[in-house]
Amino acid sequence: MPDVIFDNCVLSNFALSGSPSIIKRLYANTAYATDFAVAENMKGLLKGYAGLAAVREAIKEGWLKEITLETEDEKSLFESLSVSMGLGEASSIAVAKTRGFVFACDDRVARREAGFLGVELTGTIGIIMKAVKKKLFSPKEADSILRRMIAHGFYSPINSIKKVL
Repeated sequence: MPDVIFDNCVLSNFALSGSPSIIKRLYANTAYATDFAVAENMKGLLKGYAGLAAVREAIKEGWLKEITLETEDEKSLFESLSVSMGLGEASSIAVAKTRGFVFACDDRVARREAGFLGVELTGTIGIIMKAVKKKLFSPKEADSILRRMIAHGFYSPINSIKKVL
């Protein structure tokens, strides 16, 4: 299974909906977030979104690993990307491109740029669908999770997982 680098938005969708265990069950020991994405999470936590603490807990538990940019290639790509997108997305794309990770993101601009760079993508909906296909929960339960995500601000391109399976 390939390593996956998560941006803050995807992590937040699962944390705020009370379902970070989905990421843990699908990607334990292959899930990463950059220090920039984790900093974005901390900003949300400080603004009062208490559910985001689940991301910090995942890092403490060790199944979500916080990483930093390491190589000159990563740092250079990050610098060029950060002109047109957030630091969490830019750092995550840089890591995905240089280390061959899958990039988990819902942001249209970031996904487009990652696609141009040949980075493999997934997002919140793709992760939920994967969980249903692996029978971690039913399509009905998936729709309940999706509704909770939407209630917490996720702009979903669909309103039902059942309809797209």
